[in-house]
Amino acid sequence: MIQAKDIIEAHERISPFIHQTPVLTSKSINQMAQASLFFKCENFQKAGAFKSRGATNAILKIPENQRQFGVVTHSSGNHAQALALAALRNDIKCYVVMPENAPQIKVDAVKSYGGLITFCPPTQADREKYTQEIISNTGATFIPPYDHKHIVTGQSTAAKEVYDELSELDFIITPVGGGGLLSGTILSTQYFSPNTQVIAAEPFGADDAYRSWKSGELVRQQQPNTIADGLLTTLGNLNWSIIQHGVHDIIRVDDDEIRHAMELIFQRMKIIIEPSSATVLAAVLKNQNYFKGKKIALILSGGNYAPSIP
Repeated sequence: MIQAKDIIEAHERISPFIHQTPVLTSKSINQMAQASLFFKCENFQKAGAFKSRGATNAILKIPENQRQFGVVTHSSGNHAQALALAALRNDIKCYVVMPENAPQIKVDAVKSYGGLITFCPPTQADREKYTQEIISNTGATFIPPYDHKHIVTGQSTAAKEVYDELSELDFIITPVGGGGLLSGTILSTQYFSPNTQVIAAEPFGADDAYRSWKSGELVRQQQPNTIADGLLTTLGNLNWSIIQHGVHDIIRVDDDEIRHAMELIFQRMKIIIEPSSATVLAAVLKNQNYFKGKKIALILSGGNYAPSIP
C-alpha cells in the first residue's frame, strides 16, 4: 500500500517544513550499554516531536477545495501540536479534541499555534464522539494521529533519514503507542535497510501492542497507566497490519526504568526528552546481553516535557 517511492516523495514534500534532525551519540551511555547507540533526535523536531512529519504530509495532501473547511483531530498532545502548526503554516483552521488530563505544556503549545481546543473525558470513545461532532458541524477533514496512510508515510521519513546517514545497523528501536512511528519505521527499514531488525519499546502500563503481537490479534487498550503519556493510545488498524508481521520484537519497560533512562539522557547528553522517548534506551539497558556489541539506532520521539526546576 505504501511503496518506497511514496516515502521518498513524502520526504521531498515535507522537507521545506520540518527539521532534518541530528543523530547524536554518547560515549558514556555506549559504555553502560556495551553497544554503539545512535540517537535520532526527533525531540528537536518542529513542534517538539516526530509527529510534525506525518501531520505536515497529511496537510499537504488535502485537496485545495477541502482546505477551507479546516482539519480536525483528537490527540493528547504531540499530534495536536504538529497538526496545529502545519495548519497554521498553510493558513488552514485546526480543531483539536484533547483529553482533560493532557499535559499543560502540550495544551499551551496547541493554543500558541492557533489550534481551537475542545476538551473531552480521557477515553477513546469520547475522543471519537467529540471529533465526529466537530466534523458534522464544520465539514473539517479528519486527520487521525496515526491510523492513516499519509500519516504513516510521513512518519517513515524519520527512519529514512537514519538510513541516509547510517549503514549496517543491527537494530532500530522506536516507542510504540498508536503505531504510526513504528509502522513507518518498519516500511522504511524494509525498503532502505532490509538487514536491520525493527524493535519496539512499550510501557508495561500500556502494552496493547505487545499483547496484540503475542496473540496475533489486535487488542484494544484498556485503562492504560504510565508516565509515558504519549503512548497511552491504542494501535490503529493500518498500523497493526504493518506491525504484526514487520516488528522483530516488542520490549516492555516499567516506569522506573523509563525514569532512569530519562535521567541518563538528561545528564549525559544534556538534552530534554519526554518519557515516551526514554522507553527506547530503557529497552536496551534492560537487555544488555541481547544488545551487547550491536550497532543500534534509537528514535527519540519527542521532547515535550517540562522538568521541574528546584
